[in-house]
Amino acid sequence: MNKLLFILALMCFKPAYSQIVNKVTDPVEWVNPLMGTASKPSLSNGNTYPAIAVPWGMNFWSAQTGTMGNGWAYTYDADKIRGFKQTHQPSPWMNDYGQFAIMPVTGKLRYTQDDRASWFSHKAEISKPHYYSVYLADADVTTEITPTERAAQFRLTYPRSDSSWVVVDALDRGSWIKVLPAEQKIIGYSSKYARGPLKNFKNYFVIYFSKPFTIAKTWKGGTQDRQGNWTTPNKLEKDSLEINANHSGAIVGFKTVKGEKITLRVASSFISVEQAELSLRKELAGDTFDETRAKAKTAWNNALNRIKAEGGTSEQTATFYSCMYRALMFPHKMYEIDAAGKPIHWSPYTGDVKPGYMFAGTGFWDTFRALYPFLNLVYPSIAKEMQEGLLNDYKEGGWLPEWSSPGYANIMIGNNSASVVSEAYLKGLRGYDINTLYEALTHGANNEGPMEAVGRFGVKYYNELGYVPYDVKINENAARTLEYAYDDFAIYKLGQALNKPAAEVEVYRKRSLNYRNLFDPSSGLMRGKNLDGKFQSPFNPYKWGDAFTEGNSWHYSWSVFHDIKGLIGLMGGRAKFVSKLDSLFSLPPIYDESYYRSVIHEIREMQIADMGQYAHGNQPAQHIIYLYNYGGEPWKTQYWVREAMNKLYKATPDGYCGDEDNGQTSAWYVFSAMGFYPVCPASDQYVLGAPLFKKITMTLENGKQVVINAAANSPANKYVSTLTYNGKPYGMNWLSHKELFKGAVLNFNMVPVPNKVRGTKESAFPYSLSDEKN
Repeated sequence: MNKLLFILALMCFKPAYSQIVNKVTDPVEWVNPLMGTASKPSLSNGNTYPAIAVPWGMNFWSAQTGTMGNGWAYTYDADKIRGFKQTHQPSPWMNDYGQFAIMPVTGKLRYTQDDRASWFSHKAEISKPHYYSVYLADADVTTEITPTERAAQFRLTYPRSDSSWVVVDALDRGSWIKVLPAEQKIIGYSSKYARGPLKNFKNYFVIYFSKPFTIAKTWKGGTQDRQGNWTTPNKLEKDSLEINANHSGAIVGFKTVKGEKITLRVASSFISVEQAELSLRKELAGDTFDETRAKAKTAWNNALNRIKAEGGTSEQTATFYSCMYRALMFPHKMYEIDAAGKPIHWSPYTGDVKPGYMFAGTGFWDTFRALYPFLNLVYPSIAKEMQEGLLNDYKEGGWLPEWSSPGYANIMIGNNSASVVSEAYLKGLRGYDINTLYEALTHGANNEGPMEAVGRFGVKYYNELGYVPYDVKINENAARTLEYAYDDFAIYKLGQALNKPAAEVEVYRKRSLNYRNLFDPSSGLMRGKNLDGKFQSPFNPYKWGDAFTEGNSWHYSWSVFHDIKGLIGLMGGRAKFVSKLDSLFSLPPIYDESYYRSVIHEIREMQIADMGQYAHGNQPAQHIIYLYNYGGEPWKTQYWVREAMNKLYKATPDGYCGDEDNGQTSAWYVFSAMGFYPVCPASDQYVLGAPLFKKITMTLENGKQVVINAAANSPANKYVSTLTYNGKPYGMNWLSHKELFKGAVLNFNMVPVPNKVRGTKESAFPYSLSDEKN
């Protein structure tokens, strides 16, 4: 190349900088529902599926690339779709309940999941929260779906064919289907669920077709043994339009011309076919497919517009709203609206139909940390409904659920319903029976439940010794102790707010200090303790599991959300505390997986993130970055929070750094992008970080606005030099929930060099229980 051409080439080259988005008017268009779908059991980049839904809808829809019944319903690297599934699945590990599938087919009559499967490409796929479209190559059919809370519309565009079909699969574990050709309708139910037992569980459905059937059949799925051998074959029924079997299905057919569109109107109910019909008439009414799509889009924009993020890059904007979308799904509505307009629900505890609200599909071990605080701040009306749902859980089942899927699921640890209930009331939610919920909390805190994950497993030891011993065959004992201590704090604060007797409340305050019993001065970390009061030995702080839950001592030693000042004292003061925090990020990502006998995906996600021992992909670590604020070095929080947002989140199929977990990991990002985070949910405070955008405007339900300005924000300007609150200098390392609800304007002056003076005095530090005078 001659010199002139070389110079011209340099002049033409421009680096690929991201476009700055100064105004967002249609936030739903920034959402990528495929974020996190490039996942598998051995490595989670989110473990999500592209849910077609409205916020907190009772039903979601998703293309199903995995086999029916496989928790990995949709994975980005798949190349075939087996059906379009109505789902309530909170995660692949929890799997699904009440699912059934619809699939268009052409040509030869193919109805089993493998035979009907069609190749597809992401190049011919559109995925939005309110609308999904994909071209099925084998069938030469384009499938479109758009939702309401309890119903949906399908639009199927067929080729010219004498043999165009729709297959309905009610799945196995007991199902029923009836075809009604005169009404152009299919009704049925699925009783499949993954976590139970559930009493009288059925998901009834009704499907109306816009075109009469020329042929209709039912079919019965075969059965396989544990080796995968067919013991009974799949069978197409000859003369029956109704079938009740372990695995029931239906097929309807028609002739189509090229480009012909057939619409399906679908609704379901956990109560009855009649209730499904009622929901269909109410929610779909006489709307066309496009009208339903427009309403669903409006529902999402109304919810997403509560927070306007401006002045970020296109990638940051997409990531923000994609995370916000995930934070507005679970827990999902399990209640329905009867003919009188009243909420009713099928009870997973009694099997009966009851009045009132019910929600499901969330695990409090994950979501008490940021998801519920997010809802209480931005969407208190739906959060109030959730509290009323918890009240019904307790009345009908005798306990509060810790993992509702949709009844009690025996998984994970802690008694974190205490935080979820207490925080909501302490953050101002009213208009429900909080005294009965307080009774539910004290009942759960002082009793073992019907299974390990309900109530408090090991409560006798905890209440008598102040910890759950390592050597009494109670797994994850140290983690239980630490979480019970925080949960006791939450009950203590709620009891105070309700003016409960001082002696009663004091019990929970004292128990909330039980975290001290597991602190090992020799390592400066939390450690399991035996029944005789001696620490368990040998001790490896890099050992995952055992005394801890999906983490090691380095992750759990910071789980003293309510009394970081007390933890600092145990660690020997602020300098040693900060040094210990620094070590978390500088240590190599070594691990001991011997407890699990294999490397679980959470370990691998920590290892590959290149952030030392910090394991953001699992919930126990997610608050740790913010703890520098309690040690007088808030600029380190500002540094690491920006690192985590930039490195660990992207609106791409591999966009998370571990399981997304029902909105929790997404809520972390949304909070952090706004510049603050609820380290201790059952307090009034949010701990400061640094905002990601130049401007965020949060519109509260009371009409007030919180405006967060950071005009100088940039990749280099990640540190907070000064902060004003409503025009006045503000030197605290925290914000008050109560004060934010009055409306606020926060102006962050962002700079490239840390301000090592602001926020360094103890008077600026966030709340700790040790600050209270007893």
